[in-house]
Amino acid sequence: MALKVPPVEPVRDGLWSVPVVIPDNPLGYTLVYLFETPSGPVLVDNGWDDPRSMAALRNGVAETGHSLDDVYGVLLTHVHPDHHGLSGKVRDVSGAWIAMHPEDAWIVSMRRNTDDGWLLQTAAVMLSAGAGESDLADLPDLSVLHAHRPDPPALPTRLFADGDIVDVPGWTVRAIWTPGHSPGHTCFAVDGLLLSGDHVLPRISPHIGLYDEASDADPLGDYLASLDKLRSESVTEVLPAHVSRFAPLEPRLSSLAAHHEERLAAIVASLAGGALTTWEITAAMPWNRRWEDIVPFMKRAALGEAVAHLRHLERRGLVERVPGAWPTAYRLVPTPAG
Repeated sequence: MALKVPPVEPVRDGLWSVPVVIPDNPLGYTLVYLFETPSGPVLVDNGWDDPRSMAALRNGVAETGHSLDDVYGVLLTHVHPDHHGLSGKVRDVSGAWIAMHPEDAWIVSMRRNTDDGWLLQTAAVMLSAGAGESDLADLPDLSVLHAHRPDPPALPTRLFADGDIVDVPGWTVRAIWTPGHSPGHTCFAVDGLLLSGDHVLPRISPHIGLYDEASDADPLGDYLASLDKLRSESVTEVLPAHVSRFAPLEPRLSSLAAHHEERLAAIVASLAGGALTTWEITAAMPWNRRWEDIVPFMKRAALGEAVAHLRHLERRGLVERVPGAWPTAYRLVPTPAG
């Protein structure tokens, strides 16, 4: 069941929280933040690419006393469609610039060139992990994908780097690069507030997966390091992209780190009896529902999270791939004798 959508409300003088519905999604809504500036509103994220979301964004901006047509700029915490989906439409009606971290800009460029090969790639990844034919049979067909395909994600017109003071006239808004949930995920700090995107949420652990499984990236390692990075920030209130604002920050950082340590320990425990395929490891991990009840698309997401955790365990020297195994399998690294 989707969460009840909260009202548009002021966070501080000149800074607003504008909820934008995510249709047919249990997350319920994205919290878009609006800075009032002399040049026009600056939005942090914008919402899902859907007419209902666009109406919610337009009406929400109007409730703040502004017009979507006058938006000066759009700052993206990250590339995911519930944050970046409406960027192109906002730009079309207002002429606003769109800014994101270069690592996520690369993902936008890659996705604009993606075709129906996505379904074949998904099936290939699942097969190589050890998924069965029944798992593949439950994937959506191309007609379903075409019926729900959004417009290609908008390319950014500006980029920012870690530590940059971004273009929000009248405010000092600092970008804090926090990779993990996406390679370019960025939080924004202003006057003791932390606009945390999906990096730190009050009750949800963001998905950590591999964007390119052929790379040597360690997204979970990046995420854990990004949590530690925020410990040095002076934060009085956290403004996340989902659920609700909260404080203090520090206990939530520790809780999220502990959550992933528990998952890492669960994988190690599952391998105590011998090597398992990646799919078997994924199915044995602790999820918020039974593996049998998870829909195929979410099983693919769970697989990505399992692979990210396995990659990190490889970095720690605790697990290794079984040489030559197909489907891909992992085992514990033998403990040296003596």
